[in-house]
Amino acid sequence: MQPGNSRLRLVWYVLAVLLAVLTYFYGLDSQQIPKNGDEYPYEHITRLTADSGHWLPLQSQLDNMRNTKPPLLFWQGIASTHWGQDWSLWSLRYPSVIYTLLTAALTFLLAWKLSRQLETGFIALLCYLAFFSTYRYGRPFLVNPAEVFWFFLPFFTLLYWRYIAFESRWLVPLLLGVEVGIGLLYKSFALIAPVGLCLTWWYLHHREYRWFYCLRKDALKVAITSLLALALFGLWFVLDPDPQSVWREFVVGENAGKFDPHGNYLLKFLWGGSSVWALVIGYPMNAGLLAIPVATVFFIAFRRRVLLIDAEKMLWIWMAALFIVFSLPSQRSARYLLEAMPGLAVLCALNWHRISRKAFIVSLLMAAGALAFIAFMSVHLQQEMPGGELYSMVYWLLLAFVAALILVALFVPKSTSAIVNVVALLVLLCFAAFLRPFDGAPGNYSAAVQRYAQGRDVWAPCDFRAKDEGYRFILPGAKVHGYREGAYPDAAALATHYRMFAVQLPLQGNACAECKILGQRLEIRGRQSDEEIKQMLKGDVFQHLFAKELLIEVPNMSVNMTPGSVEEGCRS
Repeated sequence: MQPGNSRLRLVWYVLAVLLAVLTYFYGLDSQQIPKNGDEYPYEHITRLTADSGHWLPLQSQLDNMRNTKPPLLFWQGIASTHWGQDWSLWSLRYPSVIYTLLTAALTFLLAWKLSRQLETGFIALLCYLAFFSTYRYGRPFLVNPAEVFWFFLPFFTLLYWRYIAFESRWLVPLLLGVEVGIGLLYKSFALIAPVGLCLTWWYLHHREYRWFYCLRKDALKVAITSLLALALFGLWFVLDPDPQSVWREFVVGENAGKFDPHGNYLLKFLWGGSSVWALVIGYPMNAGLLAIPVATVFFIAFRRRVLLIDAEKMLWIWMAALFIVFSLPSQRSARYLLEAMPGLAVLCALNWHRISRKAFIVSLLMAAGALAFIAFMSVHLQQEMPGGELYSMVYWLLLAFVAALILVALFVPKSTSAIVNVVALLVLLCFAAFLRPFDGAPGNYSAAVQRYAQGRDVWAPCDFRAKDEGYRFILPGAKVHGYREGAYPDAAALATHYRMFAVQLPLQGNACAECKILGQRLEIRGRQSDEEIKQMLKGDVFQHLFAKELLIEVPNMSVNMTPGSVEEGCRS
């Protein structure tokens, strides 16, 4: 691509945006998409609340997990599924993708505004959508897509209409209050802490750190925004017929509980999976294949700290505010930094021409490694399923096209920076295409088996709270219950407790002799033991990554075991 050919560049970026939209909608109804386990309890609460016929109170059969989040996410799910009448993963998830694409549009507009370069806007949009954290958390039925949009929108508002917005006495502070308040109703009142800190810091920066002048001019504005946002969040207590449960379960249990260190606070601050170092590496880790370019932007900003434009400084302030606030609770995760990723995408775009080509080369090599792994697993999976073609010629052509594009970016220096985001998106699309057969015949029970299970009690394995909720999409109409995975040594033991159950076995494993196998499907195992992980690192990946799941009926058993302690593995 020639730098001087603006028309060709425009066509390239428009096609890249269309590719990004396709990538985010492709396979959206899949059980296998990258996600977080919280989607299962959120589905559970949404389904039961919709069944109740009332918006509030929220309903749940999960222990200590009813008012786990404010109601807007669940109301969103109720609306998108038409009160549960269209109960499908697609209906639950498509609003998440819309929120993510709207956030990407904000990054496009802001980067274009700040740089006055249309290409910079496209780079910001593509960066944000190429971040693995955006793909992982921006598509499932989770709080994150709406949360990121509503908490980035106030800062977009201030930066896009810079002087007018900062000098507005009432209108903009009220608008920001509404924006933040909606975000709080998706996530938590606690998010007012980083938002309030950053707003105060931004107003102070706008006043060139003249403290008393800022206090006189802007303190009321921050107060208006914060109080209005909290008032909107407080509507939950007003509208919910059981506000005491909201206080006990959400305010005390869900929020105050995150400050319980369960041991030495300082030790856990400095060491362990929830240490502050999880946040330190959080931003590049969230970027996925773009981790090295993102890390490079940090070094560029430090080196140019005196030359940064005000907008860049303010975006770094937003990232710092999130880091500071979320380093305080005892639970720390890179996921808590998602609200900063749109701003980070804008910063990447503004500095794209300053990033060393070597950083892009590392990203391309990482993409090549991921693509090689996908191709390797595809070949071996096809060999294990000789009965039919899992992958069409289009799939193999897609892999070949991505490989060719990586080679072009590696060996044509002028094209590298323009191609790297597209390659990252294409790798995500290849990964989704690799998983797609698991949503077809190999990964599902036949229509006849699904009809047979309708209205019957079916027990399904559960290694995460409410994971059995996913089986309501695999066996629609069945009365699904969960049993704790690993609670029984084999299928024969399960057969002494349940009349109809699903069990996961090794690919070459066998069921019990007295069991009647109704159906079989291929499943991707979500969790492996330490020993299995060691064996996977030694090269035995396939046997421990995939499992054979059988749906079994025990003809001689008349009733299922009464739900008890075993089911609590899916409830607690």
